[in-house]
Amino acid sequence: MAIGFHSAGLPVPQEKRTERLILRPLRASDAERDYDAVMSSAAELRRCRGSEWPSDDFTLAENLADLERHEREHESGMAFTYTVLAPDEARCLGCVYIVPVWPEAEPLCGAAACAACVGFWVRASEWANDLDRHLLAALRGWLKTEWSFDCVLFTNYAGDTRQAALLAEAGLSRPPLVWPDGRTGWAFRQASPSRTHA
Repeated sequence: MAIGFHSAGLPVPQEKRTERLILRPLRASDAERDYDAVMSSAAELRRCRGSEWPSDDFTLAENLADLERHEREHESGMAFTYTVLAPDEARCLGCVYIVPVWPEAEPLCGAAACAACVGFWVRASEWANDLDRHLLAALRGWLKTEWSFDCVLFTNYAGDTRQAALLAEAGLSRPPLVWPDGRTGWAFRQASPSRTHA
């Protein structure tokens, strides 16, 4: 039986605030702030993700189209994308992606009834002050207490050695993972106490 995604009938968490950041759903209206964050770290994103995105000629219009798609997916419950904002909301610092576990990765969640793959990134300029470590800690608590998942796979592309070290430091198990497009890396598994599923 396929593992379910977010449980029907349960509210989708709208916001997470800490002293250093705000997480809220990514919207098309965030296009300029999001584009600035993406392009500030374009080379690092390509290296860490093992992909050609974002190219050096990636445009604001292309980014807007991406955000419109993410917003539609969020509203329909297909996947949930959150922007990472500075506390004053003036600047985008990164992004969080919460998506269904694809069939090849389902065995990594064992008998879980409801599970998700979670990916995230922050501006490379924020690595020096460990914002990615802070974001990971915030996500781990939020996913345990506010979401319906009883298994979360933090997905980590092979090229992102910094994030792999942060996830390993958190004590999560590290089975190998292959993405549907053939890229490889690891799935750092967090089992979570789930709510009652609908």
